[in-house]
This record gives sequence, C-alpha cells and structure tokens, in this order.
Amino acid sequence: MSRNQPRLLLDRRTFLSHASKAMAGFASCAVAFDNRLAWAQSQPKDTVDVRTAYGRLRGIRDGDLVTFKGVPYAGPVSGKNRFKAPPPLEPWTGVRDAFTPGPPSIQPSKPSFGIDEPFPSENCLVLNIWTPAADHRRRPVMFYNHGGGFVVGSGSTWYQDGSNLAREYDVVVVANNQRLGLLGYLFLADLAGEEYASSGNQGILDIAAALKWVHENIEAFGGDPHNVMVFGESGGGAKTSCIYALPAAKNYFNKASIESGPGVHMMSRELATETARMVLDELGLSEKEASKLPDVPAEELLKVQLSLGKKSAGGGLTRNGGRQGMVVPRAGGFAPVVDGTFLPHHPFDPTAPEISSRKPLMVGVNKDETAFFFLEGKQNDIFTLTEDGLKSRLQNEFSSSAEEILTTYRKSRPGASPGDLYIAITTARAMWLGSLEIAEKKSAQHSAPVYMYIFTHQSNLLVPGTNHRLGAAHATEIWYKFNNVDLEGPKNPGATSLIGTDAEREKTALNMSEMWSTFAKTGHPGAKGQPVWPAYTLQTRATMMIDAQCTVENDPFGPERALWDSLRASRETGRQCPVLRQPIIV
Repeated sequence: MSRNQPRLLLDRRTFLSHASKAMAGFASCAVAFDNRLAWAQSQPKDTVDVRTAYGRLRGIRDGDLVTFKGVPYAGPVSGKNRFKAPPPLEPWTGVRDAFTPGPPSIQPSKPSFGIDEPFPSENCLVLNIWTPAADHRRRPVMFYNHGGGFVVGSGSTWYQDGSNLAREYDVVVVANNQRLGLLGYLFLADLAGEEYASSGNQGILDIAAALKWVHENIEAFGGDPHNVMVFGESGGGAKTSCIYALPAAKNYFNKASIESGPGVHMMSRELATETARMVLDELGLSEKEASKLPDVPAEELLKVQLSLGKKSAGGGLTRNGGRQGMVVPRAGGFAPVVDGTFLPHHPFDPTAPEISSRKPLMVGVNKDETAFFFLEGKQNDIFTLTEDGLKSRLQNEFSSSAEEILTTYRKSRPGASPGDLYIAITTARAMWLGSLEIAEKKSAQHSAPVYMYIFTHQSNLLVPGTNHRLGAAHATEIWYKFNNVDLEGPKNPGATSLIGTDAEREKTALNMSEMWSTFAKTGHPGAKGQPVWPAYTLQTRATMMIDAQCTVENDPFGPERALWDSLRASRETGRQCPVLRQPIIV
C-alpha cells in the first residue's frame, strides 16, 4: 500500500457520501445562505470583455483559454419565485466580473466542490464557460449537467473543469448549476393551484433556461448556438434524459450523451403530490396552507428534505431498477415529475421521445459501477467475498433465481472472483440494463443514431484492507472524458484520487475526450487510431469498449443480457424474482 493510501483524495466519494446522508437524514442541516467564499479568492489576470443580451461580462484570459464563471442565466428563485419556473434574467449596466464560480444549490453540509466556490445558496442559477477565444468563431458547445442525484452537486467541481477539452479540441464547454432536492422538485400543482403549475420540475426547467441562455449568447463566447451537445454523468445523466424529453429545451440542443445515469422513468404526479403532503405535515401545515411554503426559511425546508429521506429509504433513486432505470417512484423522494405538461411523458417509456428523434444520442456505463458504492459505503467485505458468501447474498436477494444468475455469470466471466461477479451482477441491475433500454428504444425510432459504450479502463487504486483494485467504478470516467487525469485536487495536491496512478491513464483519457468532442462536432463519436464506432442496432448491438486501446464488441455480455430479460419476462407473467432493496445516490 502506498504512503498516500490512508489519505485518499476521494472527493467524489465524499461528495456522494454527503448525498447519501442527505437522503438518509444523517447530514448536518447547517448551511450558509450567502455568497461567502468557501476558499480564498483568486486574483484575475489578463481580462476579456464580452457583450451579452443582458449586459457586459468580464472574464479571464490565461494563455490560450478564456473563462467566464458565475454567469447568471435567469433571475432569482427565492421568495415569491420559489417552486416556479425560473424568471427571466434582468439586464444590468456596466461590466459584471465573471472571475469566480457562483454558488451551487442549497444542499447538506455546505460543501465546496471547486476553487473559489461560494457556499450553497437558494439563488444558484449560474454557469461557467471555458472557451479558446471569445471571437464569434462558432465552435461546438459541450453543455454539462453535474452528477449527485437530484440532491447534491455543482457545475464547478474541480475534476469536471472544462479547460482541457476547450483548449485541446477547440470547443466551448459550459457547466450549469440548477435547483436541487426539495427546492428543485417539490410538486404543488395539485395542492396550491395554477400558480404552481411548473412546480415539480423547477430543476430541469432551470437547465432548459441555461440552454436558452446559451442559445442566445454563446456566439459571443466563440460557440455555435446551433451545435450544442448536452451531456451528464450519474444524476447528470438522469437530468440529461429529462432534457432529451423536455419540450421547453427542444430548440436549444442538437445531441446528447447519457452517462451512468439511465433516466427511463421519473416521478408520477400522484406520488409527487403525496410527497408534498408529507412536506406539509412535517411543517405542521394543512393542504390549504400550501401557499405559505415560499415563506418557510430554506434551512427549515432542508431539514424537512433530510427527514423525509429517512422515511423514503433513499428518496427516488435505486440500485435495483434494471430496465426501469435509476429513478423509482417513492413518496418522500425528490425527482422530476411526469406532470403531463412540462414533462409530458417518462423520458424513455413507452418509447424514446419523439421530439428528439432526429438528435444523435450516446449512452453507456462503466464496467464496475457498483464498486464505487461499495467503497463509499465501507462495504469492503464485498471485494473479498468467498464462494459461500456470494451464494448467500444472491440467495437472499434473488431467491429461486439465484442459481441461474450465478451459473450464467460464471460461464460469461470465467476466472472472475466472487467479489467481481457480485459487482457485475449489481452493476447490471443499477445502470447497465437501464442504459440498454434507452439504446434499444432510441434505435427503434430508425432516425438519428444512438451509440453505446462501456468504459472498461481499470483504476489500480487498491480498496483499503484488500488487494482488490477498484476497477472501472462509477464516476471514474469523469476525469477521462474531461482529459483531467493529471489534474490534482485543490485541497490535497499529490494525494491519490479514485482513478489511481496507472501508466495508461493519459492514453485512455485522450481516446475518451476525443470521442466526446468529436461527437460534439459531428454527431458521430470517434478518435484517431481507434476503431470506427458503429451505431447501436438490435441486430448487432455494437458497443465501444473504452480503454487505452478501444475495441468494438457486438452484444458484449450477451448471455447476461438475455438472462435478465428472461427473468423480467418471467416476473411479468407471474413468476416472482425478488430484487435488491438498497437505496442509492448517484
């Protein structure tokens, strides 16, 4: 074990640990609601001024990169604007400095994700821009939705910095903050009337407003308003799933990528209303007093969110959704609401959204997704499972189907350890099957192509107390697609990150970041020296396996896919197959 092992820089792990506590109710409710910086302010260097439709902005030029941070894209959403679609941005006079990030949404434990980032605030509708030059050259735009489920996260997270993508591939990168948790997804339309018709979807309507701002203004920053790619990982993938189906966003993007976050279904109107009643009950208010919610201090609403997290066993997200995706309707959770108006249908049920049928799509997962969650949950015994331990777990979770599942996976993955088999089985349930569902339904439209991937590059980070490598775990690919594998965390420079220290990190990062930026440019992902990436169809199921040397496999892990589809068919015809019941935050 290396000397850095005891102090691993698991920023993503800490980040999602906060999310888990938010849903379970264990996190502190102390949140600062101002714009004080969590870290020291940096001083601007050479500056660049840009004129937008709302006023002038001043950013920072650093060599061949220009950044604008903390840029407002909509008006304030506190007070009378709470639980409503974001209001328009008011113009300003003079020049507004855009040197440092704006605040993320209110969330537990007042986290700080990036350099110079303020503490969380209710008024959080800001974005960051990384561009080679503010020169009206119309470069492809890569618009990122951050992860953290629907309850935590920030567009300023350090390892999601867009500098390298912008500099090396001549693209403009944009990352946004939007409302989260109760403030982002409380649904009041059936209790408080027409004034709150847009409630339940505030968070994704915020993203739509950010995309509209990009459409109106990005040309001044060197971007092309008619060539915008939306992408997001984990919770950001689920948000991107919604944007793909959201009428309010349809005119403002041209392609999308859903990464380790299959948003097949969202919250039903009925369960969202039940959740609203639970919120009122926690506050001692009747249904007739729902109109008083805008006057409740945000700190109190966060306490209610945490309390409901205890009662709802993790909110609206699951690790056992299979082809239903990562969102499972559950009263007490907060997620986008299929209200029939703003979000007319589930994003990918019964079909892929018709309004995006002509927009190319990427979708995929990491090979060992759940290894991250077991590490985060300190379930290190899973990495050293014995045969008997594996059988016991599968029997408990799958009952009469356990033997069939184990037999299939042993045959599909000869030589895999019991721990690796369990990670593979749980990864399928958590994210792979939902991603397949999206790819199949998009392909069935016979319109714009869909491209499927599995990120397979293995982190050599050793799980503490074991000789087991973390592998291609959830979130590890973020460093690679942003080409940030050599970026050090600002809090503990030199400490080991989730992605480990292997020698082929740089090559893998070049492959993945070029594939993503090429997709942004052309709608067809690819990288020099790597195989041509075919579209996914039901006939071939072509999938790009992303590593230092990429390969294309047709129907990878096909027997496993067939197994789960068989179990699903059996369950739908009456034969029961018990499922996992652990909550997950992604």
